[in-house]
Amino acid sequence: MKLKITHTTSYSYDEPVSYALQQVRLTPMDNPQQKVLNWNVAIEGGDTELTFLDQHKNHTMLVRVEPDRNEVRIIASGEVETNDTVGVLGKVYGTAPLWHFQQHTRRTAPGKGVAKLARIIGTTDSQLDDLHTLSRAVLNAVPYGKGGTFVGTTAEEAIISGGGVCQDHAQIFVSAARKAGIPARYVSGYLMMNDRVDQDASHAWAEAHLQGLGWVGFDISNGISPDERYVRLATGLDSRDAAPISGVRMGTANESMIVSLQIQQ
Repeated sequence: MKLKITHTTSYSYDEPVSYALQQVRLTPMDNPQQKVLNWNVAIEGGDTELTFLDQHKNHTMLVRVEPDRNEVRIIASGEVETNDTVGVLGKVYGTAPLWHFQQHTRRTAPGKGVAKLARIIGTTDSQLDDLHTLSRAVLNAVPYGKGGTFVGTTAEEAIISGGGVCQDHAQIFVSAARKAGIPARYVSGYLMMNDRVDQDASHAWAEAHLQGLGWVGFDISNGISPDERYVRLATGLDSRDAAPISGVRMGTANESMIVSLQIQQ
């Protein structure tokens, strides 16, 4: 499947910003599930200072906002050819060893809620079946859209709130998998919903590493494994590692953000 994507993120400030720096992870990479046919990231109101692969081999741009700007736009666009691997990325590895993905971060530190979910792992002879069961259990414990979570919400906080979004589901899943001793990571990217061109936002899901299969994806929010409608952007230990855009700025200006995302065949 060929997917055409246009993703625009606009930042506005109520007063000029003297200094701001953004890490931009909006460039997909080739892998067994996708081939990038063409891609461009344009910056309006800023300059790309550096482009590099981070510790997770995510294509990362370091963008400096032009001094005294009131608005910055980041437009990522291109075409990606995808294929359905029933969620199996396979034995694709970077420089980080597998034990790295068994480490917890502040956002994925397990508490009582995560520990309870982690006990699902090991109840059958199939880790793959157990992980699918875990995926369903996470969504049952944290229904989509019913919580008051935000960008910095931890996995345990999302469980306590009783609801969340794809970011929360992915972080809970990886936290529980790691608690059970399975390497797991957070994935950011795109999902084309079949009934629309204008998508609500970018997406997030999780991957766990299984002996013999390698990395396998789980979209907890939708109860499926990623198929040809998905495009991977970045991976990491949590949502901060794989954030499409993150950064810092100086000053007291208030920021507002508008995101526009179109995906179509």
